[in-house]
Amino acid sequence: MAFQMKSTYVGDLRTTAEHLKSGVKIVTDAPTDNMGKGESFSPTDLLCTALATCKMTTMGIVAQREGVNVDLSGMTCEIEKIMSAEPPRRVAEIVIKLHLPIADTLTDKQKTILRNAALKCPVALSLAPEVKQTVTFNF
Repeated sequence: MAFQMKSTYVGDLRTTAEHLKSGVKIVTDAPTDNMGKGESFSPTDLLCTALATCKMTTMGIVAQREGVNVDLSGMTCEIEKIMSAEPPRRVAEIVIKLHLPIADTLTDKQKTILRNAALKCPVALSLAPEVKQTVTFNF
């Protein structure tokens, strides 16, 4: 099995990660509330961002596959990470607000198809049930 990604700890609570096929790199930094500088995404920020981007990507895949026949370009989402107040340190809730600029052109059936796709994206299904996922669709 070939590795798809590589990550390096560069010191000072910072890492780099590289997508080996494309060469694209990202940097993570510990958040300011956990001894870091907060100058980049933290690993838990990436977790929340992965959930949001997976929802949007899955909506796009299902729209194409199911013939929903809409262009989702310009769809955005707001992401809020809520950390647990109790130890151990972990993400307790991820709040996502999806905004679709074409919402007024969607039928109820199309909205249902897209909503179900987002709620059943691979990242959502991979998270522990203890991580609350609060998703709002701005249709």
